[in-house]
Formats: sequence, C-alpha cells, structure tokens
Amino acid sequence: MSAHRTFLNSAGLRAVLFPLFGRAEFNDPDAPATARPEPGRGLLFDAADLPRIRANLESPRFAELRASVFPTDLAARERFLRDEVRLENLMFDMLRVRQILEQAALAYVLNREPAQLALARLALRRLCEYQRWDYFLEGGKHTFGLQRGPEATIACVLVLDWLGDELTPEERAMTEQSIVTKGAPACFHALNGMKYPDRVRGWTQDPREKMPFTIDMRRWPLILNATNLKVIPTCGLGFAAIALQGRHPDAAKWLDLARQSARAFAIMYGMDGAYDEGPGYWGYTTMHLILFAEALHRRLGLDDRHLINYPGTVRYALSMAMPTQAVPKDTVNFGDVGALDVSIAAWVAQTHGDALSQHVAGHIGGMGHWPAAVWYRPEAPEHAPGAELHDMRLSNDVVISRTGWKAEDGVVALRSGGPANHEHADRNSVIFKVYGERLFHDPFGAGYTTTVSRWALRQPEAHSAVLIGGRGHQYHDGSEGTNASWAAASVTDFRTGPGWMKVTSNATEAYQLVSPDVTLAERTLVYLKPDVLLVFDRVRLGTAPAAVQTRYQLHNDDGAGAVAAGGNGFTITRPLATLVATAQATGAVTVRTGRIELAANEGTYQHAKAGCQDYAEVESAAALTHEILTVAAASPAGQTPGSLTVKAVPGGWHVQGVHNGRPVAVRITATVDAAPEVTL
Repeated sequence: MSAHRTFLNSAGLRAVLFPLFGRAEFNDPDAPATARPEPGRGLLFDAADLPRIRANLESPRFAELRASVFPTDLAARERFLRDEVRLENLMFDMLRVRQILEQAALAYVLNREPAQLALARLALRRLCEYQRWDYFLEGGKHTFGLQRGPEATIACVLVLDWLGDELTPEERAMTEQSIVTKGAPACFHALNGMKYPDRVRGWTQDPREKMPFTIDMRRWPLILNATNLKVIPTCGLGFAAIALQGRHPDAAKWLDLARQSARAFAIMYGMDGAYDEGPGYWGYTTMHLILFAEALHRRLGLDDRHLINYPGTVRYALSMAMPTQAVPKDTVNFGDVGALDVSIAAWVAQTHGDALSQHVAGHIGGMGHWPAAVWYRPEAPEHAPGAELHDMRLSNDVVISRTGWKAEDGVVALRSGGPANHEHADRNSVIFKVYGERLFHDPFGAGYTTTVSRWALRQPEAHSAVLIGGRGHQYHDGSEGTNASWAAASVTDFRTGPGWMKVTSNATEAYQLVSPDVTLAERTLVYLKPDVLLVFDRVRLGTAPAAVQTRYQLHNDDGAGAVAAGGNGFTITRPLATLVATAQATGAVTVRTGRIELAANEGTYQHAKAGCQDYAEVESAAALTHEILTVAAASPAGQTPGSLTVKAVPGGWHVQGVHNGRPVAVRITATVDAAPEVTL
C-alpha cells in the first residue's frame, strides 16, 4: 500500500503537464492536403507504413478486420457514446468505448475522415470520464487492473501517438492524467501482487460493478501469475512506462516491473512454443507480449523480442488449426477456445525471418486484430507446412495427427497432459474431423461460472472421454473461476508411420483423485489416415466392480447433426460426412444415445441447438477389468461405408476389412505393464 501512496503523492500529476510525444502526427505522404504532418517515429508503425497498411486492409484476407476499422454504423456508435454509455459499467460498456476509440483513431490515421476523428475524440472523453478503469480491489480500496485498465492504458497511449496535435492540449492533459492515475497504478498493483502474493491485502471484486457472479479471489495473486491475465497488465504498464520514460519519476520502476513480468511469464510457453491455455487465449496473450516488446524496441532500443520461441509458437497454432467446411477458422478446442486468430504470425514472419509463419499469416485461421495489418508484408517469402508437421506431440502432451490443413482433410487430436487455466475436465478426450465435418466433437461455449447450465460442458460427461461408474476424473468446483484443476495425464507411447499414428495416454492419477479404487485409466488411439480411428480404452479397478462408459459427443450447434445407436454400434451423421462405429469389450456391451440438458437462453454462447448436448455412449458391464475397443470409420455423405470387423483374439483384438477401397488390418495386443502394442 505504501507503493500506492508514494505513487500518488510523489508523482502527483506533475507529468500530465508535459506532452507524451515530441511530434504531432504521422508524416503520411498520401495524406490529404488538410493534414498537418510533422516528422517522427510511431510507437508501432511509421508514416511510410501507411500505404502498405491501407493495401493490406483492402485485401480479402483482412475483410473481417477492415469491417471493424471502417464500420458502417458511425451514427450508432456516436449515439452510444453520447446517450447510452453507462459510466458505472466497466465490464461491457467501457469495453465497447475502448474498442470504438482504438478503431476510430486508427481509421482516422488511415483515411483522415473528419467523422472518425470526431468519434475518436468523443470516445476518448467518455473513457477518461470513468472514475476507475477496472473492477477489482485490493484491500477493499485500491483498484488493480487485469483487463479493462490495461486495455484502456494501451489504447490511450496509442491514441496520443496516432492523433498527435489533432487533440487539443486539454484533451492530451486529460488523457495523460487518466494514464498516470487510473491506468498505470492499476497495472502496477496487479503485477506487484502477482510478484509478491504474500504482501497482498486481499483481492476482491469491486461491488460497484454489480457483477452477475461471485468469484473467490483469495488465491488469485497466485493463480493469475500463470495465466493470460498477467500479460495484459504487463503490456499496459510497459506502454505507460515507455510513453513517460525520463519524464515521470516512477516510469523506470514501471518499466522494470513490466519487463520482469514478461520474462517471468515466458516460461509458460513450452520450448516448442506450445501454450497451455489453448489457441484462443494464445493469440490474445502472445499479441500483448509482442506489442510490448515491439514498442520497447522501437522507442527505447531494448530488445525483448526473443523471450519465447516465436517461430515455434506459430507452429503450435498451426498444429491446433482444424478448418471445417462451415468454420474455416475452426481449431482443436480443448478447453475454452474459440476461432483461431493468427495475427501475431505476421510479426513473427518479419521479425524472425520465418517463411512458415508468413504462410500461416496468409492462409491459416483469421487475422482479426489491427496489428496484423501493420505487420503483414504480402511480398515476404512463404513456405507451406509439409508432412513433417502432420503428426505432432506437443510439449504439453497434446497430440495432433492430420493429413493436411484443408477443410476436407482428416484430423485426430488427443488431450493428454497436465492442468491449465481455462481447461476442461477432458483428459484423454478425443476430437475427430474429416471430410469437412467434426465427427467426435468437443463442445463449444462452456460456461465460465457455475451459475449457468453450460458449466456442465466443462465436465467429463460432455467430452468424448471415459467415465468410470458414471463419474469422470477430478475437476474443481468453479468457486475460483476457470483456474486449473489437479488432474493430469501423460503420453506413454507415441509412434507414427506412413499413413498412421498411434498414441497411448495414461490418466490414472486424474481418476484416482475421484476414486482411489482406480488402478488404471488408459486410452490408446490408432489413426489410419484419413478416416479410420480405433479407440482402445483400458480400465482396472482394485476391489469394487463398476461399469465403464465411453462417450462420443455429437456436433449439432447448427441443428444439422444426428446420432443413433443400434446393436453394438452407433452412427453420427453430419451434412458432409457419416461416421459408423462398432464397439466390443471383454464383458457385455450396451450402446445408447444420451443428452445433457442445457438452459434455452444463455446469451453469448447460444446456438440453434444450445439447449442440449447429444452423445453416443458405449458401456462395458460392471467388472474389475475393462477393455473397450471402438472402431470408427468415416465416409463422405452419400457414400456407402466399408465393412470392418472386430474380433477378440488371445491377448488382444483384431480389426480387419475394407473401408473406402482400402484394406484395414490391425492387431492390438494388450500388454500388462506397458502401452498396448499395435501391429499393422
């Protein structure tokens, strides 16, 4: 707390009387004659870059971004800012104000349209009118910032950089005052609390925000230290420090803490660039690391642009890409993950001279964040991924096997590995996509709080995974948010060859946290590319026999999917593909369909069929030892599936037949103390 008082008393508002930047605006050679440019260097781009940025935004690759930077609803945005914005609502309204500010200011830099400048100035004034910039408190008194405060700080520094003398001295002073009183202190408190959690006097939600949920934040200084919510205030504090370096008494301290925080967080990436929170949070997090590093290098000549394996982390995103016919930006969505955005790949391509990153920037996922248009250079050499990247065991033990990156290509993904923020209870769950369709699905839109029914989509029951006696492995109760559980699995065998992949993952420890009687919970996948998948589950119990269920989730968010069971098999139907599966076990097998009921209306995550999640379930009758083999074969819609037979043989199982004109012959030998052996 003394640090907070020292900041306010010693720093005061002395710095706000000085301009942040020693230049007016960009010296844009293409600007209309009405502009009054002065020479200078931009925080993230220069005047000479503007023609290229404009050209990027005109290309089809940037259509989504172009629509956000140059929206057609300027009148509606102005009405919101003038008449509708609630200055006591930070979670939603302040977010929108900040977004409008960034987009309008950037649009003005690019096209010098007076209406955009007027909108940016109005948004800037409304943002600065907020009495506080985040909705969390330390000790019930001091605001600390995790998202809104850092984001507002970043936006204000950018806008001062972009608009220059288009702002009046009063507007500049107002903005600088907000940065040094509401932005930098909030970021500093957040990072200082994560660095010294034992000194924190209690983090809580700010009751003035009236959030619709309550989270126990007592352990958040520890929890957030390993999540994306450390990087956003790192970037925010870094931007404030860079802007005020040499002119504010605490700027050097801010910069030191920001750089320490960035370096400390870098270890959250694997040596191969893998990121545990998933590809959705990967893009958001990595972009803020890069924004700070790039501004630091351009303004102060300090080079922190190599803290992580940036080319490797783009390969991580490439591995997680899983385009379908309906969703080109689809991804392997283990955990809380939405569409794949690869905006940072353009920066990696140029900064690290990486031709594969250039290919990703041009062809994979989406480029929806404005820095992508700044960084992308269409003339740079690119190199498409080859077969060497088709079968990947990432450092976090997520395994992905594919035939390529087109919508019709096959992808199989296995979720092994340890816990992470934004995870689900999904150890050993599987995703299978081919012929443009998700066939074994991992549901989207799980709830972030226990107050909504879609919290159920985080549980093992909602994944293509194993239940023992109807129960999954350990997961937390959600009282602290979406933090990590204790559940862990590990890949014990991973092999590949021409046209096939085999992986075994052991999740025994995760299930023992729920039932100590579990002595083995193991899954083996055999993927015969592109469209045959064998799932071999082994479960052993100590003294109490129990039934074991393996579930396979249906993708039906669009209402176009169906699942049906019959005999010892089931069928999953999608518009472009059909999957036929049969199941055998060491005991009696029952195959059925089921449904997880969900509330009919829960806002953001609603889909046509959001009121339920359907699945097929294979159950092995109660016993101490279980071996369950599910053989799934997919075909394009309208094509007759092949015929594959499953037979128990001494020591294992034999699968043979013909599918889509290809012979199939696989023998699985169930060893006692090692991963099953597979013979093709």
